[in-house]
Order: sequence, then C-alpha cells, then structure tokens
Amino acid sequence: MGVLAHVLEAAGLATVGISLIRGQAETVRAPRMLHCQFPLGRPLGRPDDPDFQHDVLRRAFALLPRTDVPVLEDHPMVIDDETDAPLACSLPPRFDPALPAALDEVAGLRAAYDRQLARSGRTLVGRTAGADGIAGLVEKFLRLADGAPLDEVGLSGSEAIAAAQDVRAFYEEAALALADHTPAARQAESWFYTATETGRTLKAARDRLEADGGERNVWYYLTPASQ
Repeated sequence: MGVLAHVLEAAGLATVGISLIRGQAETVRAPRMLHCQFPLGRPLGRPDDPDFQHDVLRRAFALLPRTDVPVLEDHPMVIDDETDAPLACSLPPRFDPALPAALDEVAGLRAAYDRQLARSGRTLVGRTAGADGIAGLVEKFLRLADGAPLDEVGLSGSEAIAAAQDVRAFYEEAALALADHTPAARQAESWFYTATETGRTLKAARDRLEADGGERNVWYYLTPASQ
C-alpha cells in the first residue's frame, strides 16, 4: 500500500493509509500514515464499536492536508493482541461415536454454523463446497493425513488449499455462535488448530504431504504460517 501511495501521489492524488506494523510503515515512507497498534486484521480496532472505528478514520483523514510528508502519526490507543490465547469455546459432545472424531465434530457443529449464518447473513464457506460438503472435505483430509496422495483423494493442489479454507471458515463461524463474547483477532483460528479434531487433522495432512515430498506451495498453505 505504501508503494502504491507513492505512485498515486506522483499523479497528483493525496493519499493516507493505516499501518498495523510500524517497521513496514517506516521502511516504505508513505506520504501520510496513521499507525494503529491493533491486532492484525483489525485496522479499525474494536469490533462492533462504530464510535471507536469512526475515530480511527477521522484521525487518518485529518492527515490529508499535511504537506510536510512523510508523516507517520500514532493512534493514542493500544489494543493488545490475544491471538495466542485460543477462543473460549466448548465443543458439542460426541454425536455418533461410530464416526471418526473429526467427522462427528463437523456434524455436531452444524447447528451452530447455521445459527451464525442466520444471524450474520454471510459466510466465507463456499470456495469448493457449501456447508453440506464440509464433512466430505474433512474425509479427504483424513485420507491425506493417512498418506493418500492428492490425486487419489480427488484434489488438485489449489483445490486442497481452498478446501482447507472452507473447513476452517465453517469451524470459525460455528465458534462465533458458541462463544459468549466477541473474540480477539485470530482467537478462533487458534481454537480451531489447537482444540478441534479437524484442526489437528489439517495439520497432520500438511505434515504428511511435506514428509512425502509434496509440492511446497501446496502443503505450506494448508494452514496459516502462525500455526
């Protein structure tokens, strides 16, 4: 964004941006930048707090008239990132002990996912399958974790990455319905990979593909680098 700001400024357009990583802002020396020490992924700060978010925007746009560039101002508030602390969220009890634990978990979370979808009206599930297809995707990852190659389970590399994103979105959206509070940034991600059977399955599939010499651009992106 900082590099693009220089291009737009050269064309006569004044720019302003919001920074979440101060070192990057200092390196690119964008003309006008408001640095906000907020969790990554939340450039406007507190969720469900429009007054706070409007304050961030007002402070950013107030930099537009400045000509003593580069300008890097700090927002006065600091919001600690609790990403490393998994979301406080209890999983439903086992529904069908005859199923693999990860598949049983998917079935148990479906009602929570549906509640969250009804409440928000939107979902990130759907890159490769809808909610009805999540169990099928998890079954494929169970096979990958057991050593089956991608082509045998019917996934290309790009489809495997998209499928992992669908599964994660299903879980994180279900978690929002189960939690009793608005989580900090990426807490649901930490919960998924540390507290659920399916999160552990995705990590096992990633590790198996890596150990078997799979393409790095596939196994590396099955899970976030933070996990």
